[in-house]
Amino acid sequence: MKKKPISRRRFIKSAAVSAAGLGLIESLDLISPLAAATSRQNTGTLQLPHRMLGSTGVQLPILQLGTSQSLSSVYDRILHRSYREGISVLDTALSYGRGSSHRAIAKFTAQIGDRSRLWITSKSDAWGINGLIADADKCLDQLKTDYLDLYLMHGVDSTSYLEPEYIRAGEQLRKSGKIRFFGFSTHGGDLIPMMNKAVKTGGIDAILFRYNFRRYGESELNRALDACKEAGIGLIAMKTMGGVSSENEKVVRFRSRNFSLAQAKLKSVWMDDRIDAVVSEMQNVGEVRENAAAARSGTDLSFKEQKQLQQLAARTSHLYCLGCSQLCEGATEAETPIADTLRYLMYHECYGKTEHARQLYRELPETVKRFEKSELEAATRVCPQGIDIANRLRIAREVLENGRT
Repeated sequence: MKKKPISRRRFIKSAAVSAAGLGLIESLDLISPLAAATSRQNTGTLQLPHRMLGSTGVQLPILQLGTSQSLSSVYDRILHRSYREGISVLDTALSYGRGSSHRAIAKFTAQIGDRSRLWITSKSDAWGINGLIADADKCLDQLKTDYLDLYLMHGVDSTSYLEPEYIRAGEQLRKSGKIRFFGFSTHGGDLIPMMNKAVKTGGIDAILFRYNFRRYGESELNRALDACKEAGIGLIAMKTMGGVSSENEKVVRFRSRNFSLAQAKLKSVWMDDRIDAVVSEMQNVGEVRENAAAARSGTDLSFKEQKQLQQLAARTSHLYCLGCSQLCEGATEAETPIADTLRYLMYHECYGKTEHARQLYRELPETVKRFEKSELEAATRVCPQGIDIANRLRIAREVLENGRT
């Protein structure tokens, strides 16, 4: 059943409204020994606020664990700590660590002894229908599970993936019992047309997409989000840090009595109650605790905190790629994958995942890594962020190919 239409949510809306108004569990202030002691379930885990995922009828924690980082297949502290903090949704993919993420999760599932306590999302980046269906079996085999809660077409960048044959593939997998729900993930691409087509075509239960404090005020995107919400499509945000390097973030000295900068970025996304959950790739136990504490906090971002995020977005926009490859790559005859290259550079600069970024960069064809600055002038002109594309690609080549630090 479709949800009732809602009005567009703005940045200044309170996240606490969703906990109080939607009948969710009581929000807590930043974690304290008393809060930890009084908010544990019988399983020994902490509680997190939940929201309904679209019209699936399933309520999920608003914070999910992304698992493309290196995980231990013996005993992974991040997985176990996340579970104790109430993060019971794991977001993985066949491509994450060439299956190592799946294997670590399989081990973790066996260690907690109850698959039903977890929600597992996995993804396939197969280009064809047969590959998409075959990859579902690979996911099940590696994860040692009989079903996926959510199965996503991975890294979709075109509306062609929302043609009826792909929707039928999802329906086939649902009917087989191998998956419960179906959708797609996207790092950017033609996001708004893809969202609008998903609404029109049907058969999409959830969309995982790049969304953060930098994107508020985009009228077309807001209309697409409203349409998805009205159609009952679950919306899950990723890349919520809106990352530039920590050095460049110093242009705004973030000050807050309640939140770190990372927590404020998460809060800004949860304050948009069209967003059902956030996927966060947490690199260590400290980040798990910090993010979970932000999720439990019922304290709103103040106007001053919101303004600081807006200032950060404005002053660093020329360094942050939105992933709208259809604009920059469509404006030039050069075959350079601009958005992908800048995303790999972000992995290095913001997440410290240099080896992973270099591996991804090495997998690009040699022919597309070579370009002349003049070839990219048109791409730079159409970039809504004002990125000096040729210069950023030069830096990516020096760091990811030549090993400059």
